[in-house]
Amino acid sequence: MIIYSRTNSDNPDFQQLVTQLDADLAIRDGDQHDFYHQFNKTAGLKYVIVAYDGQSPVGCGAIKEYAAGVMEVKRMYVLPERRGQGIATAILKRLEEWAAEMDHQKCLLETGKNQPEALALYQKNGYTITANYGQYKNVDNSVCFEKILK
Repeated sequence: MIIYSRTNSDNPDFQQLVTQLDADLAIRDGDQHDFYHQFNKTAGLKYVIVAYDGQSPVGCGAIKEYAAGVMEVKRMYVLPERRGQGIATAILKRLEEWAAEMDHQKCLLETGKNQPEALALYQKNGYTITANYGQYKNVDNSVCFEKILK
């Protein structure tokens, strides 16, 4: 049974998973990795979910405040051998619930064109493609999504 734990970015299991995420993104992003990496710092993230199978961390995700009423989804990752089991969807749903508990009305996020699993995950979970925002505004490789929370 998978347990989903609310924590923050100080959690060592979260940090371990993010290290694996960053290694994967360095390959997928290639020359653009340094650009994206600067926006993916984890220090100070207050709202983190880590998924555990027993004592083993198998996935994570986080949200951070982007603007009044808007949370940005960050650092979504599931171990490759655990993908396709609904863990990412469960993490995402819990992040959305947490955002709604804090009276946020919307989640937004950015992912890359070289991450087909992520693109499928967000579309499957009701996110719609929106204009690239903030630092991603003129970045061709970026795909931005948003979802209105109930």
